[in-house]
Amino acid sequence: MDAILCAEGVDLFYGAHQAVSSADFALQSGEVAAIMGSSGSGKSSLLYCLAGVLAPTCGSVSFDGIAFATLDDDELSTLRRERFGFVFQYGELLPELTAEENAALPLRLAGQRKAPALAAAGEVLGRLGMTDLLQRRTSQLSGGQSQRVAVARALVHRPAVVFADEPTGALDSANAAAVLEEFLRLARDQGTAVVIVTHDAAVASHADARYTMTDGILAREGAS
Repeated sequence: MDAILCAEGVDLFYGAHQAVSSADFALQSGEVAAIMGSSGSGKSSLLYCLAGVLAPTCGSVSFDGIAFATLDDDELSTLRRERFGFVFQYGELLPELTAEENAALPLRLAGQRKAPALAAAGEVLGRLGMTDLLQRRTSQLSGGQSQRVAVARALVHRPAVVFADEPTGALDSANAAAVLEEFLRLARDQGTAVVIVTHDAAVASHADARYTMTDGILAREGAS
C-alpha cells in the first residue's frame, strides 16, 4: 500500500543550526506513528515539515502523491485546512467561544452553515464525553476537558491525517491516558492517520510505528 504521507531526505536549517537531518518518513492511511525525542531533538520541527507548515531546506514532503513544493501558498493552506487536523499541547482554543463553537471551526472555515457544523461538532464532542459541556466557554473548562475539545476540533471534518504535538503534555497522567485513548479510538474509527510527537514512552506505546529523534536524526524502531 502506498503511503498517504511521505518525507524523503528532509533537512531543515534555522540559520546555521540543522534541526532535521536527512529524515525519511512514511505513513499509511489509518496508521498511528509516534515520534519520540527529548526537548530540542528536532521532533516538532519535523512535524511542522510533515504538516506543510514549514518548508524543508532540502528534501521533499508529499501527501497523497502530491509534493508540497508543487503547491502555491493558497493551495497548501487549503490542503492543511481540509485534509489535516492539528492537536497542540495547550489546546490553542478560542476562550470567547463555547466548546461546541471551537470544535466546529474547521467546518465553518470550510464554508459549512452554522447549524450543521455545530451539530457535527456536538456529535464528536459527545463521543468524547462532553455532551453536558457543549455550551460552556472553553475558558471555564478544565485542562482535560479543553484537550477533548481540541481533539474534537482536529477530527470533526474527518481529516486524512492528524498531527499532534505533545497532545497530553499539559495533563496529569490520568487525564492524559483518558484523552489519548479517546483520541486514538475516534481517529481509528474514522480511518484517520495520526502523527504524534511526544517525549512520553507511555504515549508512544499506543502507536503502530515508533520513531526516535536524536539531534535531528530520525530512526524507526525495529528498522535495521
